[in-house]
Amino acid sequence: MKKVKAGLALSLVLAAGTILGACGSDNAEKAGGDGKKSNFKVGMVTDTGGVDDKSFNQSAWEGLQAFGKKHGLEEGTGYKYLQSTKADDYQPNLSKFVEANYDLTFGIGFLMEDDIQKAAEQNPKSNFALVDSILTDAKGNPVTLDNVAAITFKENVGSFLVGVAAANQTKTNKIGFIGGVDSPLIKKFESGFKAGVKSVNPKAEIIVQYAGDFNAPEKGSSIAATMYEQGADIIYHSAGGTGNGVFTEAKNRKKKGQDVWVIGVDRDQHEEGMPENVTLTSMIKRVDVAVQEVTQEAMDGKFPGGKEVVFGLEEDGVGIAPTKDNLTEETLKLVDEYQQKILKGEIKVPATDDEYKEFESTLK
Repeated sequence: MKKVKAGLALSLVLAAGTILGACGSDNAEKAGGDGKKSNFKVGMVTDTGGVDDKSFNQSAWEGLQAFGKKHGLEEGTGYKYLQSTKADDYQPNLSKFVEANYDLTFGIGFLMEDDIQKAAEQNPKSNFALVDSILTDAKGNPVTLDNVAAITFKENVGSFLVGVAAANQTKTNKIGFIGGVDSPLIKKFESGFKAGVKSVNPKAEIIVQYAGDFNAPEKGSSIAATMYEQGADIIYHSAGGTGNGVFTEAKNRKKKGQDVWVIGVDRDQHEEGMPENVTLTSMIKRVDVAVQEVTQEAMDGKFPGGKEVVFGLEEDGVGIAPTKDNLTEETLKLVDEYQQKILKGEIKVPATDDEYKEFESTLK
């Protein structure tokens, strides 16, 4: 729907008399004082990690909340989320927003790719935004739909920077990485992280394991326990709710006097490490910012349908968390040096296993 500016509405009223005056009155009810639609509605479907996963979904919801409050939308009617407890919930949850005539619906996570594509194809007049993936066909080729915006991030770059931090502060020269589901997306985190570690500390040993689940904190705890027993003193997790178990294990060990750390993901997870203070740093991925920006574009009638919207260092989409209490001055300086090299194009951060192998070969 095209927005009617207040000045234009007034001109039409003056020129056309009472009939168009009534029309102008109707439009005034649908538009706010700033020319935005006051009846704009935006929804969000979580993946199985849930809206309170302390990570990815939570960051997206915080972005939606910030947008809603900024524009005076009512939670529950102007903006809301629907929780998915299992994959079978994705499609019906998306359908609920379509049936309620929401202007935009977010699908949070690459696991929702097929469901977003199906919903978009069946409802071409409804707009959707898929976070963390692009649409593809059965052969992996990109698929473009005019009513779907793909939001992606350069997670490998942000992960590289926390890898630099881990490499400079490990005391055992053993560092762990715990992934949720083994997938191209999480490989970006793993590949970038390993590249950052090896760039600073080529002799460091990196232990990698996947939990096969984004919502299994008990698995995260068990895997972390094994890694810490193997001598790792820092573990970076990219595992959503599964990562909560990594924090639990680290805090239990810290209580017993063991010097272990966790690197958080997606948002500043400093508080997740308290009160034992086990969060070394976090790789922030500004899902909240991305959600706000794409929603604003949709409200303004500029929805980036059919496009991939990428957030990297340049867009402040990824980076080191603002809480830096546990990083040394030397580490902070080193992280900044490598960040500048990436921005200048001097370092191309790998995003896949093959790219990492090629990158590692240049360090020898």
